[in-house]
Amino acid sequence: MTVTLNRPDKLNAFVAGMHGLLREAISRAEADASIRALLLTGAGRGFCAGQDLGERDMSNPNLDLGAGLDASYNPFVRRLRALPKPVVCAVNGIAAGAGANLALACDIVLAARSASFLQAFAKIALLPDCGGTYWLPRLAGTARAMGMALLAERVSAEDAERWGLIWKCVDDDALMDEAKKLAQSLAAGPTHAYGKIKQAIYASATNTLDAQLDLERDLQRELGQHGDYREGVAAFLGKRKPGFTGK
Repeated sequence: MTVTLNRPDKLNAFVAGMHGLLREAISRAEADASIRALLLTGAGRGFCAGQDLGERDMSNPNLDLGAGLDASYNPFVRRLRALPKPVVCAVNGIAAGAGANLALACDIVLAARSASFLQAFAKIALLPDCGGTYWLPRLAGTARAMGMALLAERVSAEDAERWGLIWKCVDDDALMDEAKKLAQSLAAGPTHAYGKIKQAIYASATNTLDAQLDLERDLQRELGQHGDYREGVAAFLGKRKPGFTGK
C-alpha cells in the first residue's frame, strides 16, 4: 500500500483534513491482510514541510498545541510504530518539523540525494515533537540531536545516512523505483516475523537486557510455530526460493 502526502503546492504541509485521511489509511493497513507492507512518500518536490502554520489561530489566547498532538500526530505515530508490517518511507525532498519526525518514525527510510531533514521547531520557539526528541538521540546521538534541535540547521540526506538517521541515500531519479522495489520485497517476505522484529527492536529502547532476552525467547517461541518458519527451513534445505504467506 502506497500512501502519498498530497499538497505539493504547500510542500505537503499538514492540515486537519490530512490527519483524517492518514487515520483512514493506517486503519486500512491494519485491517487488510492483503496489505503486507506500507510505503509512505510525498507528492511534488518535497516530502513534508511539517505543520501548516497558516492553519493556526494565533489570535486565540488559549491556543493548546498539546491538544493537537494528542488528537492527531501522536496517535498516528503510535499506530505506525505498532503496525505489524514493515513501513518504508521515501523522502523525496525537504522533510521539516513534524514531517521529518514522521519519516523517522518509519521502519526503513530512503532519501533522495537532494533531500534534507530540518528540525525547524526552535525557529518558532517550539521543541521537536511527533517523536523528535525520542528518535534523534537514539538514532544520531545526544550531540547531534542537540545540534539539530537547537540550531535548526538542515541536514543533508548524505549526512543523515552517515549519522544513522536513515537507512540509505539514493540518487533522485532512482528513489521511487528503489523504494517500491524494497516495499515489494518486504511484502513478499515473512511479514509475520517482520512484525515481531519491529516489536522486539522498538521494545529494546526501554528494556533491560534480561527483559529483552525474555522477549526474544517468547517471540521466537511463537515464530517457531508459524508456517513461514517451516517454509523458510524447507526452502533453505531444498535450495529453492521460499513462498512466505505471512499467515
